[in-house]
Amino acid sequence: MARLTKAQREWRPGMPKKRRSTRIMLASTVLTLEAFVAFFATLVVFGLRSAGLHPVTTLVGGLLLSLLLVGSCAFLAKRWGPALGWVLQLLLIATGFLEPMMFVIGVLFALAWWYALRTGARLDRDNAQRDREQAEWDRQHAADGGPETGTTTP
Repeated sequence: MARLTKAQREWRPGMPKKRRSTRIMLASTVLTLEAFVAFFATLVVFGLRSAGLHPVTTLVGGLLLSLLLVGSCAFLAKRWGPALGWVLQLLLIATGFLEPMMFVIGVLFALAWWYALRTGARLDRDNAQRDREQAEWDRQHAADGGPETGTTTP
């Protein structure tokens, strides 16, 4: 039998589904895209052998960075998660010392990271406000017997 998650064990009929954080979804998307870019940049540096690094060092370092980028998605809900993301942004920018085009790509991804955090937080605040207003409306109209349906019964 499959093991249930905490949310599945605590669920009861009529419970509203908890809204997922837009900030976390956007930030996870940016980090995942960066992981793909880091992987392909690793292949470029490996193929060019211009960095002066041992090929195994290049592959292991690039794969490790890719795994860190994907793995950090799991920690975005933690208080220190976004800070870890910023450290990884700096690491991606620093790969420009191995392949100069990565300076440009790294800065562009850092801007995308900033935008994802900022816009995602704003959308989460807007959604929370909308949920509060909807809950208040539901409370006010529950005493009236529910919303008007527009139909009459004879």
